[in-house]
Amino acid sequence: MPGAPVPPSGGGSTARKVIGGLLTVFGVLGMLGGGALAAHAYSNSQQSIPNSAYGPTLWRNETTDRLFPATVGEPPSYRYDAADKQVAQWSRMGISQDTSCSEGLSGETKETAERLGCEAVLRATYVDLTGEMVATVAIIVLPKGTAGQEMGEYFDDQEHADVPDAAVVPFAVPGTLAAKWQGNRRNGMGGEALGGDSFPYAIAVTTGAVNGRTSGNLPGEFGDYGANGEDRKPWMDAANALSETFHTHLGNLER
Repeated sequence: MPGAPVPPSGGGSTARKVIGGLLTVFGVLGMLGGGALAAHAYSNSQQSIPNSAYGPTLWRNETTDRLFPATVGEPPSYRYDAADKQVAQWSRMGISQDTSCSEGLSGETKETAERLGCEAVLRATYVDLTGEMVATVAIIVLPKGTAGQEMGEYFDDQEHADVPDAAVVPFAVPGTLAAKWQGNRRNGMGGEALGGDSFPYAIAVTTGAVNGRTSGNLPGEFGDYGANGEDRKPWMDAANALSETFHTHLGNLER
């Protein structure tokens, strides 16, 4: 209309720029918030949370192949499981069908486990990758409570004993390198207790030589001054290392 005031040049453009800038800021904040939420979700997906309700029944519900993998080895980091073939140090020869505590354990180890209320003993035999060392691993199922802790204290005492207990009854596997594996070939033992109400287990291991060579019986002066103990030490170390490997493995199965 004639005489009507003319709006200042660029006024509407300035308002639009301000609104656009605000929308951009809120958009970026939304993207950052969404990214953080996604990162948090991914982080949670990588966590392994122990299932305390499953722990006590794990030995009944897992398959034997899961409890005793075809190969086991000490994981170099959390990225690996003991059952990963990349870290294999031992190969499974066979799994025993007998789960009796009295048949699976021997000596003081059996007496201690039975006194603590042993419910079952699951065994499997392995041979190391050199084909020279054989071992029988026993998963000892205990009642809930302090039994695991007491079993762990027993294993600690045996580690420093002059003549350690034989621990596990060897499980021979016909047609394999463990075909002649028997009680009089045992050279070392080791153990690890998991313990607690949520995971009432202990691991016991007995080791020996595939060719039957026995340790700790050096003749005459050769056996004096602790030499027998030193001769037995590699077998003890191997048994303890294998028990720790299965400790890690069972802990992973609980998750």
